Amino acid sequence: QVQLVESGGGLVQAGGSQRLSCAASGRTGRAYYMGWFRQAPGKEREFVAAVTWDYNSYYADSAKGRFTISRDNAKNTVLLEMNSLKPEDTALYYCAAGGQDIRYTRPNYWGQGTQVTVSS
Repeated sequence: QVQLVESGGGLVQAGGSQRLSCAASGRTGRAYYMGWFRQAPGKEREFVAAVTWDYNSYYADSAKGRFTISRDNAKNTVLLEMNSLKPEDTALYYCAAGGQDIRYTRPNYWGQGTQVTVSS
């Protein structure tokens, strides 16, 4: 099993920045892909960004140019730097991990989620 714990959510004004962090523990070797999903009220959970063990990164169109994902394998952490935030970025953000491409395959492991609220 892999345990994921998110931190860093909160309230931010539109145009501002927020950093989310996810710490992994347990059988972290199973977390070849790590990344972030989000779910806004009344909407389905959607992919935001992912990074592989060897640092290849992928982004949803909504995140490109504004969000940056990074990974520290020594510390078993993944960060999501979010800039130029918009009210539509408001959502519960989940850290996720798995052995297969989490863009297309449901992640094996999920965190509990951290709320990001962007005020206009």
